[in-house]
Amino acid sequence: MPVTYKKTVAVLEGVCTVEEAESLLGWLQEHPKGKVNLKKCEHLHAAVLQVLMAAGPDVSVWPEDPGLQGWIETALAGRGAQARK
Repeated sequence: MPVTYKKTVAVLEGVCTVEEAESLLGWLQEHPKGKVNLKKCEHLHAAVLQVLMAAGPDVSVWPEDPGLQGWIETALAGRGAQARK
């Protein structure tokens, strides 16, 4: 499963497809102070990215892949997401 939900963090791993978007949105709505860990994320479907852009959760860990990290940071800049490096 590409998304594991813990008490305060949603951990996204591997390829996160459109199927994860709705459950991630629901979790972020139920956990307004919830964070996302993208360390092992390899790909985000546009729908998942849109959820992150709309909800603006804090990112506890950015992707290991510097290319992926760069475009996600750019996409989330100014949308409320806070980087914790």
